[in-house]
Amino acid sequence: MVNHLQDTITLNNGLQMPGMGLGVFQVENDATAEMVKNAIEVGYRSIDTAAIYGNEAGVGEGIKLALASTGLRREDLFITSKVWNDGLSYEETIAAYEESLEKLGLDYLDLYLIHWPGKDKYAESWKALEDLYEQGKIKAIGVCNFTVAHLENLLSFARIKPVVNQVEFHPRLQQVELRSFCDKHQIQLEAWAPLMQGGLLEDETISKIAKKYGKSNSQVILRWDLQNGVITIPKSVRRERMMQNADIFDFTLTTEEMAIIDALNLEQRVGPNPDEYDFAL
Repeated sequence: MVNHLQDTITLNNGLQMPGMGLGVFQVENDATAEMVKNAIEVGYRSIDTAAIYGNEAGVGEGIKLALASTGLRREDLFITSKVWNDGLSYEETIAAYEESLEKLGLDYLDLYLIHWPGKDKYAESWKALEDLYEQGKIKAIGVCNFTVAHLENLLSFARIKPVVNQVEFHPRLQQVELRSFCDKHQIQLEAWAPLMQGGLLEDETISKIAKKYGKSNSQVILRWDLQNGVITIPKSVRRERMMQNADIFDFTLTTEEMAIIDALNLEQRVGPNPDEYDFAL
């Protein structure tokens, strides 16, 4: 159980990944450096970016500034990026990884993910990730937005099992079958859009629980994530909101309250369905 902002979860290759981090989706590159610096100073140790976000350089600058201001080392942080759909051949994946490293100004990544399965174009890309991992250039490799069918196919030929599957996950999209499959195969689920991109911040059911604890809806949802064993990476540009999102370790949802939130599931997405959209550019 994650009981502190810097507590970690052990991935299937033994790597320790913080149970809570910061996402930087849809943040302009110019604003990202200050955002990342603030997050690390507040206490976040996991930062999640991607090539398609266009802000890896800003993330890298924020890391550099934060290491200088805090005295932390690179090894104290957990940095994730992702390869995009327009470059899933073996050679393109290798090139994309090197480009991400260059933009970030780092010597290695802790976690590198295939961003979308697309139309099942990921086999070559996964082999490239496996080779990079075996060469020691990545601490762990995984996927995003993979369904059970995608994972079954990947596991049929993979030499190395993915450590993480990062998917849309929130009280209205609980991915029950996928969570069960990932648990069975020791693949850690990680949530993007944990707050349904703001869609649950006024939910009355969650508000009643939040009022009991003197918390916000977002804090209750993030706590629900962690009590479900799901890694979560909420996005916040403002330092105050980062601190609020992290202020979720002084209360515990009861079994009944967890069940009440579980009952909100509608299998409702705010993002695309991986089975229907290939994100081809």
